[in-house]
Amino acid sequence: MEFHYDFGSPNTYFCHRLIPGIEERTGAQITYCPVLLGGIFKATNNRPPMEQFAEVKNKKEYQALEMKRFIARHQFSNYRFNPHFPVNTIHLMRGAVFASHQDYYVRYIEAMYQCMWEQGKNMADPEVIAEALREHGLPADGIVAAVQNPEIKQELIDNTSRSVKRGAFGSPTFFVGDEMFFGKDRLLELEEEIVSQMR
Repeated sequence: MEFHYDFGSPNTYFCHRLIPGIEERTGAQITYCPVLLGGIFKATNNRPPMEQFAEVKNKKEYQALEMKRFIARHQFSNYRFNPHFPVNTIHLMRGAVFASHQDYYVRYIEAMYQCMWEQGKNMADPEVIAEALREHGLPADGIVAAVQNPEIKQELIDNTSRSVKRGAFGSPTFFVGDEMFFGKDRLLELEEEIVSQMR
């Protein structure tokens, strides 16, 4: 059971906040797999919704309404739309790849989501990233150095390519076995599939 995520999507933040409840109710453990959303878009000829539907009358306003409803329904009181959006997350996602091999991976994920979608920091800026890592008690020097490691770069590329080959065209994307679920609006179906496969 995998969650293919990129910190740059607010919808992955919402999923991140709801995953613990799914795990508690089902007894499952969902593995976080870092991917690069821009790479997925390029490979699938996709575009962010804000660009894709920019010329569609009323679409943008309705999407904003749906997000507002979702936030209210789940009481995401700490959520704050990042004023720097869209944010280039390549350094964050390479950092996530490196952290996924360390014992602080969970802490890294939580810290980066807080900085991105609760504190509104410019997480494309390497200096801001390093400062944020230090503030959260994470080894900033090691993570910043790892971001330039060719093996880490390649692993993120491989994760992204593998995600696309499995059917992904965006993020948040979940895989339960061979079944794929896309978007924060499919979490109920995701949970039902987890329960079904665990029987």
